[in-house]
Amino acid sequence: MTWYASLQLDYTLESNRSVARYLHNGPLRILQSLYPEGDTVCHNVLVHPPSGLVGGDTLDMRVTVGSGAHGLVTTPGATRFYRSEAGLATQQVHARVESGARLEWLPLEAIAYNGCDALNRAVFELAPGAEMMAWDITALGLPAADLPFAQGTFRQHLEIPGVWLERGTLNADDTRLMNSPLGLAGQRCMATLVFAAGSAIAAERSDRALACARELLEASELRLTAGATSPHKQVIVLRVLSPVTEPAMQLLRKVWAAWRHEMWGMGGTAPRLWNL
Repeated sequence: MTWYASLQLDYTLESNRSVARYLHNGPLRILQSLYPEGDTVCHNVLVHPPSGLVGGDTLDMRVTVGSGAHGLVTTPGATRFYRSEAGLATQQVHARVESGARLEWLPLEAIAYNGCDALNRAVFELAPGAEMMAWDITALGLPAADLPFAQGTFRQHLEIPGVWLERGTLNADDTRLMNSPLGLAGQRCMATLVFAAGSAIAAERSDRALACARELLEASELRLTAGATSPHKQVIVLRVLSPVTEPAMQLLRKVWAAWRHEMWGMGGTAPRLWNL
């Protein structure tokens, strides 16, 4: 038996308040909207009660952020891609951010269990004047539990159409990719944080964002396996490799808060779940 679950999440600005409405099909829900920063930003938690995917399962999420609205989405736990014996398991999100709107897409990590056959796909369309921050964190196996990612395939797709595209396929038995210094060098967590805009980011803003990220990188234990770059005039990217998830997540949260302050003049108000 395979499961298909879909969610349509729409943010609109109503009387100076960002409001979330959603429709769902299958086991995928949005919890109560929270406003820890006041009416400007609507915080939501995306819940998938089964908490994991096997072969043939699909999670399909569609998000729109209307002009002037600001939505922040996170999850209460990791997405687990379990051993697959029935084909591909897919998690995909397609988001559209309108002019003057902001989206923060901040789910917890995706875990690739031994024997999985997985696709994790995210596409973000940004209108001129729109901005977003999003991260993607992948844990390959559970090293601390002595459950390595020794078999299986994990496919990654991150895209801003016409602007930026990163795709990769990780085969667990590709030892050159998994363990070579030119590949993952034995690291088992990959993390990416991106700040992106629908128009060119002013050079001085981009320089400030890179400078504050690099300052935090230099103070991090991951400074030799992390870097911040601007591969396109509309995109700023932080990439991290680490042996396990926790230090990568800690670094991403610090840079996320710094970019929030530097780029949007906002505090780093963390979603309540992150403090539990």
